[in-house]
Amino acid sequence: MKEIFKREKIREEIIIPPYEGRSACVRKGEELIIIDLEGKQVGDFVCFNHADPQEFVSPVHMRASLSSIRLKKGDLLYSNRRRPLMQLIEDTVGVHDIFFPACDYYRYKIDFGKEDHPNCHDNLATALKKFNIHPAIVPDPINLFMNNVLDDQGDYVIEEPLSKPGDYVRLKALDDVVIACTTCSQDMAPVNGWKVTSLKMQILEGD
Repeated sequence: MKEIFKREKIREEIIIPPYEGRSACVRKGEELIIIDLEGKQVGDFVCFNHADPQEFVSPVHMRASLSSIRLKKGDLLYSNRRRPLMQLIEDTVGVHDIFFPACDYYRYKIDFGKEDHPNCHDNLATALKKFNIHPAIVPDPINLFMNNVLDDQGDYVIEEPLSKPGDYVRLKALDDVVIACTTCSQDMAPVNGWKVTSLKMQILEGD
């Protein structure tokens, strides 16, 4: 395990069970660690301005502001108002997705014939209720640890994540934010290595 963070700095620790989502408030200057406990588990991640939830991290605006389709160490997480709300300051994997929407009811119904399968869209919406955030449309997430590979034609091929047990990302809050993260529910494709496992979130106190 790569959990190298001092226990006394951890303000809050949250386990996200398989097929579920959790939310938390991260204050300006605090850091958020998201840890893949068993490896190969994608986490759908969203982030809102605590003071005004109509502002949220937006992958499409990130792609424009970063002039990149990759998320890498040092990158700022830009909002739909083109302001950075968080920054990626450490990353032991280096492969994530900022294109795919959260899986939802229609994804499983239309593509897999399943009407009662857990999905990230609903799990994010449920987790955000804790902070009285009820977005009309759940923003597209940052899909942490998701491994999409471009083929020779520029098309996506979804492969198993590269994350190993204990791999993590570390984000710094640049404003007071509310975040939510799910354990991606996809167990019928290689998105999570064909099974769904737990993630852990740790909020570290600011300096």
